[in-house]
Amino acid sequence: MFGSLFEEEENEGFVSTSATGRTAKGGEEPPPPRGRSNLCGIKNQGGTCYLNSLLQTLLFTPEFREELFNLGPEELGCLEDKGKPGAKVRVIPLELQRLFARLLLVDQQSASTTDLTDSFGWNSSEGTNQHDVQELNRILFSALEHSLVGTSGSTLIQRLYHGTIVNSIVCKECGNVSQRKEDFLDLTVCVCGVSSLEEALWNMFVEEELFEGNNLYRCARCSRLVTAAKSAKLKQLPPFMTMSLLRFSFDFAKCERYKETGRYAFPLTINLRPFCEQTDAEDSDVTYELFSVIIHKGGCYGGHYHVYIRDIDELGQWEPPEEDCKPKTQKKTKEEVKESSEQKLQEDDPLSIITAIIAQESSKSVLLDQLGQKLMNKTGSSWSKRFRKPYGPIGKFLQSHSDVFILVCNGTRVALKANPPSPATDASAPSEQTTNSEPSTASDGAASDLQPEGNQRPKPKPEGSHWFDLNDSTVTSIRESDIEKQFQGKESAYMLFYRKTQLRRPSEALSNPQYKVPSHFIQMALDENQRLQQMREEFDATNNTVELHLHLAPFYKTVNGVLQPVSEEPSGSINLSFDRRKTIGDLRITIYHMQEFWEGDMALTVAKSLPAGLHLYNTLTDDSVSLYSARIHTNTDLFVWNGKEVRGAAVQTGAEWEPVLLTVVRPFLSDGVEHEAQNGVKCETTDNSNSENGVAGLKREARGFAGGATLGEVREALGEPRESLLCQEHKREKVGGSGEGGGSSGWRVFPPDDMQRTLKELSLKDGDALLVLEPQSLDSSVFSRNGDVVTVTTPSDCRWLQVEFRPQIKGGEEEQEEQRKKVKVPATGNMLLCEVKQRAIWGLQLQEPPSGVQYCLRQVDCSGKLLPPVCEELSVRDAGVRLMTTLSLCPGNAPKESQLFLHFAVGAAPSAGMEMDIIVEKTFTVKECLRAMLDAVGLDGTSWHLRRLDWCEEVGEPLMDEDASLSELKISSGETLVVTEGLLPPKGFLKLSVWLYVDLSGMEAGCKRSENSTAEQQVQGAETADGSCAQSISLCGKNMAELQNVGKVEISDDATLEDLKTQVLTLPTLQDVCVPVTSFLRVWQMEGGRLTRILRGQQVTLRKLKLTSGADLCVQCLLKEEDLGPKQVLLKIKMGVPGERSYYPPEELVWDASHDSTPRSLRTSLAAHYGLSPDSLLLAKHQADKHAWEEISNWTQQVSKKKKKKKAESLLGPPFHLRDGDVIGIKNLLIDNNRDFVTAEDQQGQQRLREQTEQRRKGEQAAAANGAGKTKSRKLEASLSISVGVFR
Repeated sequence: MFGSLFEEEENEGFVSTSATGRTAKGGEEPPPPRGRSNLCGIKNQGGTCYLNSLLQTLLFTPEFREELFNLGPEELGCLEDKGKPGAKVRVIPLELQRLFARLLLVDQQSASTTDLTDSFGWNSSEGTNQHDVQELNRILFSALEHSLVGTSGSTLIQRLYHGTIVNSIVCKECGNVSQRKEDFLDLTVCVCGVSSLEEALWNMFVEEELFEGNNLYRCARCSRLVTAAKSAKLKQLPPFMTMSLLRFSFDFAKCERYKETGRYAFPLTINLRPFCEQTDAEDSDVTYELFSVIIHKGGCYGGHYHVYIRDIDELGQWEPPEEDCKPKTQKKTKEEVKESSEQKLQEDDPLSIITAIIAQESSKSVLLDQLGQKLMNKTGSSWSKRFRKPYGPIGKFLQSHSDVFILVCNGTRVALKANPPSPATDASAPSEQTTNSEPSTASDGAASDLQPEGNQRPKPKPEGSHWFDLNDSTVTSIRESDIEKQFQGKESAYMLFYRKTQLRRPSEALSNPQYKVPSHFIQMALDENQRLQQMREEFDATNNTVELHLHLAPFYKTVNGVLQPVSEEPSGSINLSFDRRKTIGDLRITIYHMQEFWEGDMALTVAKSLPAGLHLYNTLTDDSVSLYSARIHTNTDLFVWNGKEVRGAAVQTGAEWEPVLLTVVRPFLSDGVEHEAQNGVKCETTDNSNSENGVAGLKREARGFAGGATLGEVREALGEPRESLLCQEHKREKVGGSGEGGGSSGWRVFPPDDMQRTLKELSLKDGDALLVLEPQSLDSSVFSRNGDVVTVTTPSDCRWLQVEFRPQIKGGEEEQEEQRKKVKVPATGNMLLCEVKQRAIWGLQLQEPPSGVQYCLRQVDCSGKLLPPVCEELSVRDAGVRLMTTLSLCPGNAPKESQLFLHFAVGAAPSAGMEMDIIVEKTFTVKECLRAMLDAVGLDGTSWHLRRLDWCEEVGEPLMDEDASLSELKISSGETLVVTEGLLPPKGFLKLSVWLYVDLSGMEAGCKRSENSTAEQQVQGAETADGSCAQSISLCGKNMAELQNVGKVEISDDATLEDLKTQVLTLPTLQDVCVPVTSFLRVWQMEGGRLTRILRGQQVTLRKLKLTSGADLCVQCLLKEEDLGPKQVLLKIKMGVPGERSYYPPEELVWDASHDSTPRSLRTSLAAHYGLSPDSLLLAKHQADKHAWEEISNWTQQVSKKKKKKKAESLLGPPFHLRDGDVIGIKNLLIDNNRDFVTAEDQQGQQRLREQTEQRRKGEQAAAANGAGKTKSRKLEASLSISVGVFR
């Protein structure tokens, strides 16, 4: 029919099997067990939701299922023999039996149809193409009939689904009747132009078609053209009646397909007697009840299928939907009110009708604007047609009965005077609806009476079968009344399955999934359940074991406020495997037993190894909390100490004290100077000239300092006098650079005020250089000062590179140090690095290296870490190598200019020096690079993918596009990739960018700047390392607020908003943000760099919030808890400055629009906020994209006395569409006569828009001329077929 045009919509019907979002460490994660419904779903292969819906319908057709199970191996054969020559194995019914057995008996959330589709002869791509389920129904039945030829089940389909129609033509002149029988397995009924299934059947089997006029019928008896009548009747009815709805049609005028989305009702029980040839049959023979509805969601070119099924055998555990889980007393009171109001209802008494309408509302009041609509819903006619003539207008009628009715909420609502709404009741009332929803709950009256008291879990009704929604892997309980929602719309019924009411199920079949299931399938399910249980236990044990790194305080000392190991011996660090389900107290006791000689208190503090040393963060104080709740994960570092001091020195903790590794640069004279390592600090002599002249040079050493230390304290720790100068290098400034080795570099002198600022406040980070100069050093020809800039000049004859040979020798560091050799090689900026290497090999006397051994040149950073090998095809200058520096000659190959040198690790982020190296071409795709890495470590298989390291050296995002080249992904030499086990993360996982809202105006709209200064500086450092994102986005104009990127999170779309907030707070840059509970955190969704809406509902899943992967979120700290309702709007209000074209600073206002969303309600709220009269306020909404203001009128004017007052429009709808974050301008007309809201900034913005519009108009004209006639191409239709063997 429509072939593959029914493609799966993106993210439709996809359900991740990993509900917890965990990543398996010890292997593949086992499938989760069944959910609360105790029914098993079916996995979607990519586009097989249509197949899943039909298979579930057949499974829940007990007669079909049992007939299929009655066929034994002696008739169908064995699957083990299907590969043997000459063996007749009926694979399709065998695989269908096995699938049904798994769906009934195996404890898993969803089963796979891969084996079944393989038996169809489908390839892997067929599983991603979606087809029409009506077409599949016919093709599958045909395949089963051909597969079962020669068996006792050869008539299975005919016995259950076959029926006949008799078509009759009656001659109007001689009465001759011509009949023809027609077989059917399903009835195709029309949808276009009819409103219900009964109407469509009436048109098919009751209405007659007349042959008259130019369309006459040739009668065989009369032998001429005569007038005749054609009709059809159902002659033989099958036990199961399938109705296929013709939802998809073709518009010949537009030459395109379209879907009928109009209302099409169908009954739960239908009597087919009017449509049958024999009208004297018993009711039980012609009465059918609905048991399955296959639903299609989407359009004619794409969509998703799921199915509503009635559980006839009561195999599932039905639970009321969430909206039904209310206390019994509430439902009982509601029913009593409804019954009492219905008793008072009299058709011709408007007083009783209106009283009953108000009494039924939970808020005990009704909006005046909606009273007329509710009256029409109740009586079927409007007030004007029925009551206006005897009683007058409805408003006058209410006023004349002031003893019964009362106007509340500033006259916008009407309530009963005997029972006016209390403030608490009115505030909690749900939003008014224009349609009466009571009938939908009336059908569940029996269910509401069975709700348990208190907070006990509601139990299902013990009698009768219930309905479930089977949506691929997900199975949920639904009410019978939910079927009415599928009568119309883009998500509507597509196939209906009825069964005769005379088909009764035996009592032993109820709640018994093993009923008539062959014993070998029961044994298969038992074995599979045991295997799954063992897998889950092993997986649970593996994934709950964390590897902890314990650092013991006696083996550490503090140097400049930084924790450093006393010695290089690894005895101060202990690795411990521990179950994260145990408590902190259990961990503390375990460590006590390991350290028998520990005395005094023991504190456990989360630590992290940084380039400058070990740093401490938060201390674990609550012994009753589990490691999982404390967010202790694998490879966490814990510092074990007394909680106060280390070797008598106090230790500062927290993110604001994170140490920084600085490169301290000092001048020195080359004659008679010895360079030694002090306190474990490596010193390197660079930029020195000829020692015979005694010219000054620079000596570099790496030193760590606490991030909270001031610059003055750093100078004191370096032992420098107060008059010494501290300078920071200008990284972007190169003065007079000479390619032949001469040149100079600039340094900025820190002013005296900066001596009191901390390193974090100065934005100093790891690797930054700090030049220390004494005043007498400026007398040298090397150093010169001009204002706050110091220039360091290197002589022009400093044309050399020092090459150090580092052989790979097993043994201690002293033995390796003895084997190191150094040589100074004359070099210029234009010399090729391959020539430098050859000179170094000659100078180091390495002319005869072992066979097959290659050498390469590598730079060394300030911490002594080897950088990637340099490309020897480039010159010294082009490779970025500075003269008068040191290169290391190491074993290994050097990359070519077209290649990349990459580090990689398998499984987790590599520790220092433990990563592996590989050289690949820049044109390699991600898949080719992954294969090269797997080959290098001797791994095979396809369940691997690559991930990058993020800026904090942890495993980051995966490389999703496996066909993109490394150069397209901007992967550079020296980058580290992690080979991670498992396939790429599924689409159900969201990757969200997180931004931090920073208030720059000093208002209490978010976190104070003083509280977040450390986080802001960390953000800047992070973004400097990762240039892929902007550092900040300014908001509110004049930089009153800004957004700063704090990282990314990866989370399942099944997680709740509370889970998202909790995970966001674990980002490294937000560690210092103190939030008591997650309700103190507001989460915005961003679009185009702007805040668009606030995410509401702590327990609402991210899927229901319609978040997609790649979305930007912004978190804002609050000073009080916030839980906004669905129709509470957060507005930013600005009061205009009288007499000026400006505004006072904005404020936040939560406007409750749940009861009244008119301008009058907003004006009343603003007047109460400012303490002014509502009539004195003039409001306007700011349109930031247009730099304009749209005035919100009062809506108080009347057209005429005879006409109705102009209806107040909702501000949530057109034309204003108020939403979270919108700016509302306010003018107080009592003191401000200027009614113009536009500011000078708005005028400038409008001018820019006019210029951009003109440029865009010219560009569109040129593009229209080039792109005319282009249309979107659609995927070609693919035929659907099932391959069946020959069994005749």
